[in-house]
Amino acid sequence: VQLQASGGGLVQAGGSLRLSCEASGKNYGMGWFRQAPGKEREFVAATSWSGSTTYYADSVKGRFTISRDNAKNTVYLQMKSLKLEDTALYYCSKAKVYGIDLTQEASYPYWGQGTQVTVSS
Repeated sequence: VQLQASGGGLVQAGGSLRLSCEASGKNYGMGWFRQAPGKEREFVAATSWSGSTTYYADSVKGRFTISRDNAKNTVYLQMKSLKLEDTALYYCSKAKVYGIDLTQEASYPYWGQGTQVTVSS
């Protein structure tokens, strides 16, 4: 299973970015996590295999939207109203079984390489 994340970049506070993650293999739940310098990696958002159920960290609710297009084997993270504290390396991840807690890092055996998001003032 391979995951390829893209879409990161430099954006001003209040701006928007859309991250994409193309994943090979069967459709399972997928998630986005992020890691800021000097901090632990943290959960951002996740979607069930069908896209019918989504989960968000409190810090991004109402600003970020996760979606997926299974025909394209791609998951997206639309980020709006970006804040300085959203600056981090963003990772996409993929599960390999159903019925697990998609908000937990340990649920994901497969990870992409990360894409940098930098929010400037």
